[in-house]
Parts: sequence; C-alpha cells; structure tokens
Amino acid sequence: MALLNPGQAKFEVEWPSMRPTVLKLIRQEPVNRREWHDLFWSVHAVCLWDNNGPNKLYQALQEDILEFIRHAQSRVLQYQEDSALLKAYIAEWGKFFTQCDYLPKPFNQLEVSLSKDKENVVKKKGEESIVRKLMLDSWNQSIFSNIKQRLQDSAMKLVRSERNGEAFDSQLVSGVRESYVNLSSDVEDKLKIYRENFEKAYLDALESFYRCEAPQYLEANGVQNYMKYADCKLKEEESRGRRYLETAWGCNSLVVLTDCCVKVLVTDYKETILQECAGMIRHNETDKLRLMFSLMDRVPEGISPMLHDLEAHIVSQGLRDMMESAETITTDSEKYVEQLLELFNKFSALVNKAFIDDPRFLTSRDKAYKSVVNDTSVFKLELPLKNKSIGTKTQPESKCPELLANYCDMLLRKTPLSKKLTSEEVESKLRDVLLVLKYVQNKDVFMRYHKAHLTRRLILDTSADNEKEENMVEWLREVGMPADYVNKLARMFQDVKVSEDLNQEFKDAHRNNNEGIADSINIKILNAGAWARSSDRVSVSLPMELEDYIPQVEEFYRLKHSGRKLQWHHLMSNGIVTFANDIGRFDLEVTTFQMAVLFAWNQRPKSKISYESLRLATELPDAELRRTLWSLVSFPKIKRQVLSCGPEVKSPKDFDDSTQFWANQEFGLIKNGKLQKRGKINLVGRLQLSTEKSKEEDNEGIMQLRILRVQEAIVKIMKMRKKINNAALQTELVEILKNMFLPSKKLIKEQIEWLIDHKYMKRDDENINTFIYMA
Repeated sequence: MALLNPGQAKFEVEWPSMRPTVLKLIRQEPVNRREWHDLFWSVHAVCLWDNNGPNKLYQALQEDILEFIRHAQSRVLQYQEDSALLKAYIAEWGKFFTQCDYLPKPFNQLEVSLSKDKENVVKKKGEESIVRKLMLDSWNQSIFSNIKQRLQDSAMKLVRSERNGEAFDSQLVSGVRESYVNLSSDVEDKLKIYRENFEKAYLDALESFYRCEAPQYLEANGVQNYMKYADCKLKEEESRGRRYLETAWGCNSLVVLTDCCVKVLVTDYKETILQECAGMIRHNETDKLRLMFSLMDRVPEGISPMLHDLEAHIVSQGLRDMMESAETITTDSEKYVEQLLELFNKFSALVNKAFIDDPRFLTSRDKAYKSVVNDTSVFKLELPLKNKSIGTKTQPESKCPELLANYCDMLLRKTPLSKKLTSEEVESKLRDVLLVLKYVQNKDVFMRYHKAHLTRRLILDTSADNEKEENMVEWLREVGMPADYVNKLARMFQDVKVSEDLNQEFKDAHRNNNEGIADSINIKILNAGAWARSSDRVSVSLPMELEDYIPQVEEFYRLKHSGRKLQWHHLMSNGIVTFANDIGRFDLEVTTFQMAVLFAWNQRPKSKISYESLRLATELPDAELRRTLWSLVSFPKIKRQVLSCGPEVKSPKDFDDSTQFWANQEFGLIKNGKLQKRGKINLVGRLQLSTEKSKEEDNEGIMQLRILRVQEAIVKIMKMRKKINNAALQTELVEILKNMFLPSKKLIKEQIEWLIDHKYMKRDDENINTFIYMA
C-alpha cells in the first residue's frame, strides 16, 4: 500500500476500505493477515492525520456494532420456547463476547487519540478499553435491556423445574449468568449488573418457591420431619447456588443465598420448631437435637431458647433424681458422690451427642449442674449468722462440700471401700471428687472438713496410702484451692515426719531407763497453728499409768527445744487396753476418754458405778461423758457391749446421776456365729477428734473465716484502686473470693460498713456509692 500524505489521510478515504474487515471481525468471519495488518495501519493513519478522524471512526464503529446487535436480537427473539430462547441468546452472546477480545486490538491508536482529549490520559488498572467498553455497553443498552426480563424469567423457570425434580441442561442457566457477569464495564463494581438483575431474580424466585412449599410440608408432615426437609433443602440450595451463582471475583452470592434459604426455611418457623426442643431433651433424642442445633445455629438468637431448655432440664432432672435417692445419699457420701457423677456424665453425654460439645452448651451444662450441686432442697448445712438486732440466725447452704470431704476420707482412710479398690481406682475416684468440687460454690466448707478428716487420719495412722495423701494436697493446688490452705495441709505432713523422728529419739533416750515406756508410748508433737481448734482442749482426769509419762515427755521436749511449751490434747490421743472378764481377754482400741472411763473398773471389775461417780472420777464435761459412755454401752458394730447400764436408756440424753454402769462379764466377740475368747476391736469409731461443740464450732469458724477473707479482699482492692464505686468493688471482690466461697451481698455490705467504722475506708462526700481508701 502506498504511503499517504497528511492531506490525503482523511476518514472518508480510509473507512470504505476498513469497514469490510471490521464487519468480518464483528460477525466472526475469517480475516487474512493482510486485511488484519491494513486495519492496524488505517486506524493509525486516521487517528494521526485527521483531526476529527478519531471521533468519526468511533461513531462509525458504534453504528456497525449496533446494527449487528439488532440482527442478533431479531435472531434470538424468533424463539418463543424458554430453552430455545436461552440457547439462541447464549450462542449469540458467546460469539459477540469472544469478539470483544479481538476487535479492540487494531483500535489501540483510537484509544490513545480519544484519551488525549480527556484529563486522565493513563488508563486506570482494570479499566476496559474504549472499543471493548463500546461493545459491552452497546449490547447492554440494546439487546440485553430489551430481553433481560425474558431471559431471567426463562432461567428461573428452568431452576424451578429442577427444584421440582425435572431434568434440563444446566448450562443454559450458567450461560445467562456469565453474560450478566461479563457485561459490566464498571471498573468500581464488576458485578453490578449481575447482582442487580440475575442474583436478585434468583433469590426472589427461591423465596417465592419455598414460601409456598415449606408451610404445606410442615403442616402435612410435622416438625420433626420438617427439620429433615429443611436441612436437605438447605444443602440442595447451597449445591445449586454453587452451580448457578457467581463465586469468583470475591462475590458473596452464596452467603446471601444461604441467608435467604435460612430465612424462608428456618427463621420463619423458628418458634414452631423450638417448641419441640424441651421434649426432645427430656427423651434424650440426640439425633433430632443435633439436627435442630444445626438449623438453629444459623438463625439469629436461635440457640438461646435451646440453651434455656437444656439448663431447665438439667436442673429439674438433677434435683428430681437427687430427691428420689434422698434417703440413701444423705447418709451415704459414696452413693451421693456416685449419684452426682452419674448425673454429670449423663448430661455431658447429652451435650456431646446432641450439640457436639459446643462451648455454649457446655457453659449451660456447667451453669445448671452448679445449681444442682449447690441446691439446698435435698439437704443443707446451717451456717450461723450473727446480727446485733436479731441475734443468731442460720444461713442454709448445700451440704455437698461436707459430703465430698467425707467421701475423700473413705477413699484415703483404711475402710472396706479403699481396701477393695486398686491404687488406680482410688486415684480415679479422687479425681472425680475434684471434678464435682469445681462446681461447688463454697469450697471453704470442703476445706474445713477435709482438714478435719486429714487430721484424724494422720493422728490415728489410718491413712490407706501416704503417697496418695500427699498427692491429694497437690491436686487441690492444681484445681485452684487457695495457696494458704494447701500450704497448711502440706505443713501437717511435715509435722508428722518431724514428729516421727522426735518419737524415735524419745524411745532411744528412755529404752535403757525404763524399757516399758519405750515400747508402750507413741508421741506426736505437732504445730498447734496448723492442727488445733479451741474445742480440742477438753479436760479429763487421766489414769495413773498415763499420768506418769507426761512429765518425762515434757522434760525430753524442754531439753530439745528451750522456750517452747507443750499443750496436751487428750482428745486427739488413743490407746489399746486389755479387757478381761469371765469369757476371755480382749484388746480394745479406745480413745483417751473411753480409757479414763474403763479404768474406773480397774481395781473393782465387778462393781456397779453411778453416772455421778464416773463424772467425778474422770472430770469429763457432761456432754463428752455421755457420748463416751454411750459408745461403750451401745456400740453399733458389736452384739455384746463392753459396759451395761441400768435402767436401760434409748439415748445418751436419758442418763441421769443415778444411772448405774458395770463391766459386762458376758462381753465377747462373735465371729461366724461363734463366741471368741480372744480378739481385738476398735471402739474409737468417729468419736475421735470430734466433740459436741466441734460441729457447731466448725460452722461458726467457717463464717468467721469468711468475714476475715471479705475484709482482707476489700482492703486489698481499695489499696490498689484508691477510689472505686460499689458495683466495681463487688465485682472484683467476687472474682478474688470465688475459688473459696461466693460472698452474699449482705455479708459484703456488713464488712464495708465495718471497715468504714474502723477508718480503713470512707464514702466519697459527693457520691455515697463511691469509696475512698484511707491509708
């Protein structure tokens, strides 16, 4: 081709030769290499050498594109049937869209020339070329705007047919969607046309379909079958959405689809479905509950009623089971703990199978189980409350921590239970106790009783396994028991070990002087702060044989530790005496109080002695003497009692000053139905280390300690905060004390007032609900 002069390079000269090639490209007809190259050159020439050439070229190109689109539209619209219409449109669109990639290439110079007239010469990233944009916009404004409603309606009819189980070519719907997605030339929002048209139509059609279908199915088949239907349809629609909706370009169509499905299939029937929840939980229908959970978890606030139903079930079921077993569990701590663990395992299995251990349901289980554990309707512990205006009242609390401590004692002491269990089984059961203990609100009660039992085991040497005893202390530390409490228990073990060494030294020192004393006495010298209670000091007149040892022990200890004073706790002491009568000779393991009573018959074995005489001889307090005598005249584990009394009484309260007691000459041990002439029996039982006052004192001690703990915690908070309001103070206080007990609002208020009265803190002058620390 000859070179053109600037004057000759006019649009009117070049366009007639360019147009046939342009039309071939628009119609997807073959173009040879020479025609392709000539088109590049002609566009270049027109844009560079004709001042108005670019605009004329753009306009002429637009007219030919629109003309082609008009013919394409007429070819599509000749089909009336939905599938045929969609096939024709997809075919025409496919050809045209392919040419959207090829036609713009020769017109690069046109784009440069037209851009020079605009402020922004540099094309933005992702922006369509001018010719490609012209093609897409022309298709959109011409054919698409005119027939998009028919396209959408036809596509949605096909999707509805699929929902009804009819087969069709799914590519037809996908092809329509792709045209919607690819039509947009908007750089900022590539999916605008798709979202405003195809996606909206798809969601409207889905909602319309299920608004008609779902209520009919629910009414005909019931809630439980409807849940399966809804679950199945949700999965179907998600799968269908992945085929027919746009998933690329970061599109959220599937999320919008799922929300729409959940709304029309689940949310609209939430109340009806949830009415079945409580019944399913009661009947342990875990498969149905799991299905309900999977549906309701998609609904805003759908889970909350299920959590409430679970909590209500656990509380009512747990308390009902406890009530039914009340007679057994109130007297047998083993049965009680087993019952609690059985409930916990049952509720845990329900949450696992029905709700896949979802944290929200685990929290509800814990909350409800805590209510069962701390309930006071089955049995309760009465803690004394002292108030200046009303005197002494009692505050009921769960007896659970006391029974847990009793059960630990059964496992750690030499009992029939601990003897039949292996070491691993004992450890497993102790771990179970710690699991339940986690839910106990007032752990300080457990601590108090656990320490009392441990004291008894260490004093009487009745621990089944010393290693387990020390392990238990560490396990209590691991589950968050207060450090000062655990440290005090650890100190008790240290005291016992030190005492063993002292005892051996005492025996060695006196073996040569008096061989009998070395063999017959075993002393324990313990730290009073870690072990004793005030009620442990009970006066008693000891037998002469025991009284003689005391000065020797005190002299030995004085030489070892100058300046320290020994206090004798006879309540904690015990020994073995030989009882001889007409039947035979028997070794009796007795408390010091029992020994003091029995020694009254040492010189006159067949005499009758009055209650009044025994009181004068032993110098025991009335209450302790009654308990001790009752243990010798009515010991539950033997048929023939050590002592007899007259007249007969039904309880220790019935003893009076004239009641006569005598050594039973018919006493003997019966084994396998035969009377034994020799044997050994332990008469200590649960008498040791407890007094009439000790139970009441324990409960008072718990309350006194709580008062001190609350005061200590308030001062600690005030010292750190300097100034704090009442609500914040109470919140922080509960956080500090929750591992020991849950302080009542009344207790907190009383201690705040006490601290204000004693100038530890004061109220703010401007706000009485704000407190200020006073150094």
